[in-house]
Amino acid sequence: MPTSPTAEPPNRIPALIDALDGEFTGHHAFMVRHYLDEIDRWKDVIATFDTRIVQLLADHERDMEVLQTVPGIGRLGAEIVIAETGGDMTQFASAHHLASWIGVCPGQNESAGVSKSGRIRPGNANLKRLLGIAAMVAIRNKDSYLGVFFRRLSARRGGKRALVAVTHKLAIAIWHVLHNHQPYRDLGADHFTRRDPERAMRRMLKEANTLGLTIRFEPIQA
Repeated sequence: MPTSPTAEPPNRIPALIDALDGEFTGHHAFMVRHYLDEIDRWKDVIATFDTRIVQLLADHERDMEVLQTVPGIGRLGAEIVIAETGGDMTQFASAHHLASWIGVCPGQNESAGVSKSGRIRPGNANLKRLLGIAAMVAIRNKDSYLGVFFRRLSARRGGKRALVAVTHKLAIAIWHVLHNHQPYRDLGADHFTRRDPERAMRRMLKEANTLGLTIRFEPIQA
């Protein structure tokens, strides 16, 4: 019979004691103590390394701040970027050189103008993994430039290639924010419409015609 929502929860301690009676031996207690001590030891090791990381990144606090404005990049991600690149973008001639070094440029395999492969090149595995995760976070924001870019490209090239393209965009953004020491600026979900309004109007006309409708565009009077 189900208990009433207002009824007091049953006291399970005696049942647990009975369940452990004769099963939890002194050796079990020894092993549990051993594992708890190991957990405490590794906590101390992690705390020591965290302190060391803070010391090493003390001169990169501004870089850490601007990196965290890039979509999908948090504090830990910013630390990884600094650790792998040193934070000095002068060693990369351009943003595309950084993307190529990381390995987030689509592979070039074309014949007669037809691309046959979207595989990415070898590169920095740690940053490639980080940007892959950051890209999946960034595209969740449907009202952002990267979210719209992903949906537009995936409709034509497929989700995997579109995701690689987003990781490439993130690498470009990382180079610029570190090179210019300025926060990331989102281009906006309407970037493509503003860049090519005629194409946007043609798309709306095509959709309207598909529905058996016609529309007319007139400029808004100031």
